[in-house]
This record gives sequence, structure tokens and C-alpha cells, in this order.
Amino acid sequence: MWFCCCRSPCSVAAVDEAFRCEPTARSLDVVILAATSSPKDTQAFAAALADAMAVGDLVVLAGDLGAGKTCFTQGLGVGLGITERMTSPTFTLINRYDEGRIELNHLDVYRIDDIGETLDLDLPELLEVGLTVIEWGEEITEVLPVDHLTIRLRYPDDGIGGDDDRIIQVEAGGPSWEARLPGLSIAVEQWSTDPETA
Repeated sequence: MWFCCCRSPCSVAAVDEAFRCEPTARSLDVVILAATSSPKDTQAFAAALADAMAVGDLVVLAGDLGAGKTCFTQGLGVGLGITERMTSPTFTLINRYDEGRIELNHLDVYRIDDIGETLDLDLPELLEVGLTVIEWGEEITEVLPVDHLTIRLRYPDDGIGGDDDRIIQVEAGGPSWEARLPGLSIAVEQWSTDPETA
């Protein structure tokens, strides 16, 4: 597993430019880099992370359209024991699933134009009752707790892989996720990849 200390500028030249760490007040401390080869593989990766999830956790999903954010959330749902069909909340903003081990609140903020609109989502209440996953959450990080897990999904840089190949970067922000990252690393070890080939 590849870990990156980002309290100072990242010196790992192989890291994709889009994911290069910058020294800010909200810098992320550690990173896991993984590769999946199909939607089912991406879902299995997410399901493997589900055991570490708890009420109050926040997961921010980042990536281009079609990168697999909803697919990833479906995998988390499977890992939590949710059997209900899970769909993207692009037009509803939020879908709630309460049949699993813990409640899963699935949000999509792609269509939010003003940061003030996030008040309508009532994030503090959602965090009190379950695990909250926000697609396009990187667009509203200024109103999110510092302690959250960021999952970045992207296509491989080399363009050699298939259409369903993805690189997944897991970034732990805040003390809670920093403490849990070694366990997450073990849970997803089979998908580990080398940053020089990603």
C-alpha cells in the first residue's frame, strides 16, 4: 500500500498531477492507491471498506461523470447489508437507506449552484443518524467537517486499460480516519497498485 505524508508538499513525482497534494490547512495526511477492473470490482472494493464505517462517518466521492461514484456507493450499501436497489440521487439530492447495519445517506450535490443551498441538506442531522456519502462533495468541502474520507475515482493515466478500469485514491482527512487508515489498507490490499503504473 502506498502512503503519502502531506503535511508538506508531496515529493512523489509519480502521483498524478490532479491528485498532487498541496500544503493547506486541510491537507490530507495519508493515501491508499488502488485499481479495479470492472463495476463489480469497484463495488467489491467499496464493500470491503464498509466494515470500517460507523454512524457519523462522512465519505466524499470525487471523479468525473461516469467515473463510478454511484457504483462505489452501491458497493458500500452491499457491504452494509442493504438489499434495496440503490440509484443516483442526482435529481432528488438525497436517498436514505435504513435496512443495513447502519443507515446510509446518499447525497449528490452536482446540481447545487450556491453553497448556501447545502443548509437544506441538514448535514449535521444526517451525520448523527448514519453514514453519509456525498457525490461531488469536493465542491462543498468548505462546509464539511475536516474529519472525512475522500474517495477519488478516475481512469488510468496510460489509456491502456479497458473502459471499466479505475484508479481509486483513498484520502484520510482528520484524526478519526487517520487512525483507521491502516485497517482500511488491510481490507483493500488485494486492489493495491503502484503509483508509477497508475
